[in-house]
Amino acid sequence: MRKLIYVLLGVVFGMAMYKAEAASWFRIYEMFNFQSFHMYGFMGTALLIGLPAVQYLKRKKSKDIDGNQIVIPPKAKSIPRYLIGGILFGLGWALIGACPGPIFVLIGAGVYPMLIVAGFAILGTYLYGLVKDKLPH
Repeated sequence: MRKLIYVLLGVVFGMAMYKAEAASWFRIYEMFNFQSFHMYGFMGTALLIGLPAVQYLKRKKSKDIDGNQIVIPPKAKSIPRYLIGGILFGLGWALIGACPGPIFVLIGAGVYPMLIVAGFAILGTYLYGLVKDKLPH
């Protein structure tokens, strides 16, 4: 039953992204060319919802679905980590036209070449797990 809830939440999230055109390469192109407020508004809304929600979880010592306390450790702050990661993320986003969430939305919408992208995204995540301890902190 729990897995079904996660699947349903994922479907609703995907439908919202698809209907808001957040998975559209054209909208992403417009955003990077500062031609449309659409995507900035979508991401800003996510921040306005997400930031207070995370703060609430931290302050109320909330528990997950299994009854374990949700612990969000502070992130290590360093310029190389965010600079290198941001550049790689941005290059991938620019080359593919989608960040990780919309990749799966586009697969669900029938854009099957994104299966190749998803496969390489999973491979990249695996490779990162192998080398993450050797990267700058």
